[in-house]
Amino acid sequence: MGRLQGKTALISGAASGMGAAEAKMFAAQGAKVIVADVNDAGAKAVVQDITAAGGSAIAVHLDVSDAANWDTAIAEGVKALGDISVLVNNAGIMIMKPVQDTTEEEWDKIFSINAKGAFLGTKAVLNSMKAAGGGSIINISSIYGLVGAPSAAAYQATKGAVRLLTKGTAVDYAPFNIRVNSIHPGLIVTGMTEDLLKDPETTKTLLGPTILARTAQPEEVANAVLFLASDEASFMTGSELVVDGGYTAQ
Repeated sequence: MGRLQGKTALISGAASGMGAAEAKMFAAQGAKVIVADVNDAGAKAVVQDITAAGGSAIAVHLDVSDAANWDTAIAEGVKALGDISVLVNNAGIMIMKPVQDTTEEEWDKIFSINAKGAFLGTKAVLNSMKAAGGGSIINISSIYGLVGAPSAAAYQATKGAVRLLTKGTAVDYAPFNIRVNSIHPGLIVTGMTEDLLKDPETTKTLLGPTILARTAQPEEVANAVLFLASDEASFMTGSELVVDGGYTAQ
């Protein structure tokens, strides 16, 4: 039996990168997966991969910055696959600029997706989780939600917000058997980082103090997300799980 057998999971930003890796891994472990993204074609391709491997999944359109869109996506997912017991707030964007070079529009955009998106998703899924008898919410933060770095203030502010949203929600919903934890990845090879990683010098700078001295693959983060989604993490809530190759170790 799979580690997520009998669970229904919604993963935002699941058309590519870490979200796609999480969706495929969850399905392989027995979960029914709602693959949610603004990229409809990408989400459908992930669903095709899952169903071809014998898993169960549907694709739903989801703009995480839109509350009504969250309600629609969850309603579609619940109707098709049952009450949601796992939510991964994975969708996010990156803007790498110092404060003086960051426009107000860029600030608002990154907060609407990275921070507001996690808030709206959490709020929207809680009734379904209560109906399911509990659940697990996993918020994808970052090492940049823990420490500072050059030219990333807006991004860091969103990921710090996600970190403390996680803790506050964990306190409020523990009585309903809903666990809420955050994941803090280091430098992962995804579509969001591929342009940055084209230059070896930039890659070296971004790796910084990473003591394993390499980037990570999306599946290496997905394994940690899988753990928090499973009953193996039943005594973990309000926690920060760092998957950073040792970036924050010194």
